Amino acid sequence: MKPDLKSLIISDPNIMMGKLVINGTRVTVELIIEKLAAGETLDQILEAHPRLTQQSIQAALAFAAEVLRADVVYPIAEIAS
Repeated sequence: MKPDLKSLIISDPNIMMGKLVINGTRVTVELIIEKLAAGETLDQILEAHPRLTQQSIQAALAFAAEVLRADVVYPIAEIAS
């Protein structure tokens, strides 16, 4: 992740129990990813959370991508037929 994007994400034990949030807000990276996965558009997210910017949403996505590049494999349970 680019250094300028990294500065947008913080973890502070006094804010949202230490979850990763967008700097200067109480909006978690998790919430942004959940909203995008649920089909919300960038404009809808920005309207609902006026302190966010397109760059902060990009930072959340870049962070999620970086985390998924880790060497940890998360098995997906197979559905029995």
